[in-house]
Amino acid sequence: MDLRIRIIFGLYMVSQLVIFISAEPSCKLKAKFNLNGYKSTEKKKVIVGGMFPVHYRLASSKSNTSSVPTSSGCEGFNFRTFRWTQTMLFAIDEINNSEDLLPNTDLGYVIYDSCFTISKAVEGTLTYLTGQDEAVPNYRCGTGAPLAALVGAGGSDLSIATARILGLYYFPQVSYSSSCTVLNSKFQFPTFLRTIPSDAHQSLAMAKLVLHFGWTWVGTIAANDDYGKYGIKAFREEVEDAGVCISFSETLPKVQSPDDIRRIVETVLKSTAKIIVVFSSDVDLSPLIGELLRHNVTNRTWIASEAWVTSALIARQGTPSLLGGTLGFGLRRAVIPGLQEHLLDIDPHMDPLTEEFWETAFNCTLEYPASRWGGGLNASMSRNALAPNGLCTGRESLRQLNSTYTDVSQLRLTYSAYKAVYAVAHALHNLEHCEPGKGPFEEKTCANISDFEPWQLMYYLKNLKFNVPHTGETIFFNDGEVLGEYDIINWQTNEDGSISYVQIGHYNGSAPPEAMLSIKNSSIIWNNDVMEAPRSVCSETCQPGTRKGIRQGEPVCCFDCIPCAEGEISNQTDARECIQCTEDYWSNANRDTCVPKTIEFLDFGEPLGITLIVISAFGALATMAVAVVFLMNVSTPLGKVNDPALTLSLLFSLVVTFLCSIVFLGRPQHWSCMTSQVALALGFALCLSSIMGKSIVLMLRARVLKAAKAAAKAAAKAAKEAKEAREAAAAEGDAGADTNTIVATNVNANGNANVIDTDGPDPIQPIHQRALVVVCTLIQAVACTVWLILLPPHPIKNTAAQNIKIILECDEGSIVFICCIFAYDILLALLAFVFAFVARKLEDHLGEAKCITFGMLVFFIVWISFVPAYLSTRGKFMVAVQIFAILASSFGLLCCIFLPKCYVFLVKPDRNLEELLKPRPKLRDSTATSMSTATSASFSTDINATTVSTMAVDD
Repeated sequence: MDLRIRIIFGLYMVSQLVIFISAEPSCKLKAKFNLNGYKSTEKKKVIVGGMFPVHYRLASSKSNTSSVPTSSGCEGFNFRTFRWTQTMLFAIDEINNSEDLLPNTDLGYVIYDSCFTISKAVEGTLTYLTGQDEAVPNYRCGTGAPLAALVGAGGSDLSIATARILGLYYFPQVSYSSSCTVLNSKFQFPTFLRTIPSDAHQSLAMAKLVLHFGWTWVGTIAANDDYGKYGIKAFREEVEDAGVCISFSETLPKVQSPDDIRRIVETVLKSTAKIIVVFSSDVDLSPLIGELLRHNVTNRTWIASEAWVTSALIARQGTPSLLGGTLGFGLRRAVIPGLQEHLLDIDPHMDPLTEEFWETAFNCTLEYPASRWGGGLNASMSRNALAPNGLCTGRESLRQLNSTYTDVSQLRLTYSAYKAVYAVAHALHNLEHCEPGKGPFEEKTCANISDFEPWQLMYYLKNLKFNVPHTGETIFFNDGEVLGEYDIINWQTNEDGSISYVQIGHYNGSAPPEAMLSIKNSSIIWNNDVMEAPRSVCSETCQPGTRKGIRQGEPVCCFDCIPCAEGEISNQTDARECIQCTEDYWSNANRDTCVPKTIEFLDFGEPLGITLIVISAFGALATMAVAVVFLMNVSTPLGKVNDPALTLSLLFSLVVTFLCSIVFLGRPQHWSCMTSQVALALGFALCLSSIMGKSIVLMLRARVLKAAKAAAKAAAKAAKEAKEAREAAAAEGDAGADTNTIVATNVNANGNANVIDTDGPDPIQPIHQRALVVVCTLIQAVACTVWLILLPPHPIKNTAAQNIKIILECDEGSIVFICCIFAYDILLALLAFVFAFVARKLEDHLGEAKCITFGMLVFFIVWISFVPAYLSTRGKFMVAVQIFAILASSFGLLCCIFLPKCYVFLVKPDRNLEELLKPRPKLRDSTATSMSTATSASFSTDINATTVSTMAVDD
């Protein structure tokens, strides 16, 4: 396009240069244009120009440069645009017959066929400016009526080309079908006006339509011209800002290319997009529709621009299966009284263009004698191209034709052309009726209707405001533009297979954003007669509880729905990210709501808490019962050998440990956290120090007994040697002598003592034991006091242990302190165990050392098992495990140490004897050997009974 315009401008400049440098001024016509159309200029005061794409394309011509080149003709008659041409003729006749509008002025017209081609549009423009059939650049050679304005020139590309030329001369142009946004620029196109809204409105309307139905995955197809490119570009910018993705974007070729068309069809078939937006004219779209029909493409919803939404060229037989349910934007529809009669009452012999229409409509050839335009280039081409089905006279009835030309049910672009003619007429009317002295020009002058400049008429067009006849619509230009209003049309299939254009909504670009688009969804019939709107998404909507995870290398509309992580939610569809719940809240199972976390602590009233309370109370009562039994039998031998103070301190500490476990229950408080830990530490310190005080005495007794046992063995060995010596001496004596020897001994053959006296004081007295208990307990008490003062335990909300719960627990305050305090208890336990273990062989009737040893083994087993159990549990069960450990260890000590004593006190009081309570060494052989041998009296004085006494103390 631009190349041709530049060539033409180059011709202008060359011609001007020739004129100025020539010695003798002369004019030479460089080319003759071949234009076809209508012309009526004789005896007319003002001429209105018109340009309509009556044909689809230029006819192919030979590229032979050996002869004079001729302007190409046109081919492919378009009944729809021919109706637009006749509408302009009808409007001019109405204006000339009107008594109110230009009553003293007859309008003439010059209408050319642009062939839907830029070169023809430029040819027509140059011819308009020249004022005669030949184009003489930069000169107006006509002497007739002035040319007022150009109505045209059809598509946006054509108007852009003509507007660039007309703007140089400030010549008005009123377009009826050029909606491209490029023409919005008044800097580039200062004299361009239009009665059709700019595509800026239509692109926005299409975007709102797509968003209205929630489509996020669409394909786009655009014509390869400014109308298609700029229209689809504006649409894409609008929808992509709103999150819609473009599945594919194809461009229709301006010149027929079967390969390109097949490639576009393959793209449509491969794409998963169910919505396809098409910004194109019907002429450019027609080849694609034919190919889609051949491939039987269905299950697509098409969004049509105003250029083809009511085109009969597209809505032909067979298209309902493909285009049924199409939605599109159409210009305002109108009824123009008298237009149909005008369309039906035309003379086929009036000019070559009408003759070609007649022959094409009836598929015949007009009789030559009746034809006055047989020599026309286009007419001859038409006759040669037609099938010889017979001759027609020109008296055939157009009413019987079912063609686009006679269909006046959808007068939209036709109405726009009608308004454009009336806009020029009203501007001329205002110019003609200007009052002298009140004019808009210098010194308030007016222009002369018979001799005015184009820029003078441009003033009146820009400031024009009038009501369109028959419809009452008010037209005014806002910087050359009209309001953006469209009817939303739905293609619905009739029973006979034809298409009905049903209005199902309206778009008003001047309304508030929320009220621009109004659609009756219930009135829409979608493709394949489905009443429900189709879905067109690359990925299904992510429901609340999930978020969109973008797929690498794919558009943002193609995503995976990823469930929100624990503790995060999304409460809306298609959320891009999940929301983190606050500290005291957690996500529900669906991950769409933050719910308060469960407050967890080991409560008094729950079954586990009640069970632990019962066990603790039972342990404390059992311990008190043991204390009562002991006090009742404190004067018995068994009661005497057990220091009452030490025993009662041990029982008291066990009561404390039993009861302190109850303090661990319930909602943690500052006092309960401090009390539970400190009471447990002090209780075990008192308990273990008391046991250590008892076991250290037993250990010392065992050591004394071990020394006595060693001495007894030595004495037995000496006695045995003496015996052997006597026997040897006796054997050497007189065999006949009467010998009678009696030997008495308390050492058996194995050399073990049978009886050991244990009279003597213990190295550690009860006062020493009590002092040891007090000192050990005070050390723990001091450590606990420092702990409570510096870093006391306190209640906390543990939100990290379990995500869905808030665990109310006690924080120890200082790990170092609590480790030191309980390490001290462990030290006491180890000492008590070691002392008892050393004294385990000390035999008395109760086996006191063994009982303490077993008790301490139970204590260690419980707490060693407690550590992994405690670390593997969470929440209130940690407290339960700790309480179980406390109770188990306390019950173990109580049972192992005091159960044998209670058994003697209550069941076997006959064993409660002092001689049975004395410690004795363990015998290797329970059978005592006594030997009494009669010997001579001389030996009786030499043998003395051997007695070994060892120190022993009461238990």
